[in-house]
Parts: sequence; C-alpha cells; structure tokens
Amino acid sequence: MSSVIVIPARMASTRLPGKPLIKKNGKTLIQHVWEQASVTNHDVVVATDHLDIKNCVESFGGTVIMTDPQLPTGTDRCAEIIKHSDYNTIVNLQGDMPNVTSEMIEKVIALLKDYPISTLYTTMPKHKQDDPSTVKMIRCDDQALWFGRGMTGYGDWHLGIYGFTSNVLSLYQNLTVTQEEQVEKLEQLRWLKNGFSVGCDWIEFDGLEINTPEDYKEWCERF
Repeated sequence: MSSVIVIPARMASTRLPGKPLIKKNGKTLIQHVWEQASVTNHDVVVATDHLDIKNCVESFGGTVIMTDPQLPTGTDRCAEIIKHSDYNTIVNLQGDMPNVTSEMIEKVIALLKDYPISTLYTTMPKHKQDDPSTVKMIRCDDQALWFGRGMTGYGDWHLGIYGFTSNVLSLYQNLTVTQEEQVEKLEQLRWLKNGFSVGCDWIEFDGLEINTPEDYKEWCERF
C-alpha cells in the first residue's frame, strides 16, 4: 500500500505560540520532525496555513501544501490533502514530536490491516498523570476506548501519531462534532463518538511532545 506521512503545522498554538518555528541546535521544531519522518521510505508532506512555516519547510527542501486557515484540526488538514492524491494510507504525525521514530510510524501503518484508524500509547510517567497538557488514553487490549486531558492517576500516555485508511479519512469532515470533542479539544474523540474502532499499540518512548514552554526547555536540555 502507498503511504504518506502528513505533518500538520500551525502557528496559533495557545500554550506555545509559533511552536513549529522554535529552534534547537539551529533547526526549527518542524525541521526536526520532518527529518525524523524522512528516515522512512514514505512520502512526507507538511500541511500548514501559514506562509512562515511554508517558507521554512521549503528552505530545508521539504514538501509543503497550503491548507485553508479555517480548518480546525490537523486531521482536517490531512483529509484535505487526500482529496487530491491516491494514497491508500495516511499517517498523521503531530508537528510537536521531534523524537518520533520510524518504528512508531511503521507500527501505526501495520495496525491498519486490522483497524481503519490506529494510534500508539506508552507508559505514563507519574509526573505527567496530573498534567492537562498530556493526553491520556483508556483502552481494552488493542482498542482505544476513550481519550481525555483531565483524567488523573490512571490511563496510558497517548502519543500524537495516527494512521488512517484513505476511505475512512474521507468521511471525517462530515462526521458529527460532539460536545466531548469540543470540551477536551481532542479531535480523535470524533471517531469514537461516531462509532468507529480505533486500534492501538504500545511502544517504548522516552521522548517528548512539545506542548508548553516547559517542554521546550526540557527538550533543549535533554536532547
């Protein structure tokens, strides 16, 4: 199956504005993520609505597609891209995951043999259990049951990477947006609330997702 890795990137992060263009070792965050994704044999595309991000990606030789600034989520940007392509599977890789690995990407693609949507989780460090910036996942075996920010004391650490078959992703923008999605600010809840199954797999992960200034500081200090 032909696969593409789409990295949605926007400037208007509420917790860390301008996040894709923050730098470490002379490279922007979006470049770090793009380089990690490019280790695979899959096509890689950055989907953005901002010219500064477009110019940055093109400066290091990356492929970028401009999307409508009114699109509310990264999944919406992925759905727009497949309208004009013939990929069978799509990996939605969050642009704040500089420590993503090729193993993570291949795992979400492999899960699509059994599920129309896939994602990954890892063990939740204790200090992240009470952090609303960290998304928690409740699951049963290899199927996700719920995602939330406010849960404390339990749950797996949900990582910001998804796999989709092109058929199911083409349905996303016509699905009902529920109150739970709006309250949690988690677009993956749309799949669950509309009756879709989401497959999940565990992976060892000692990296970071850059959600806050504190995460950025830790990234610079640790890696």
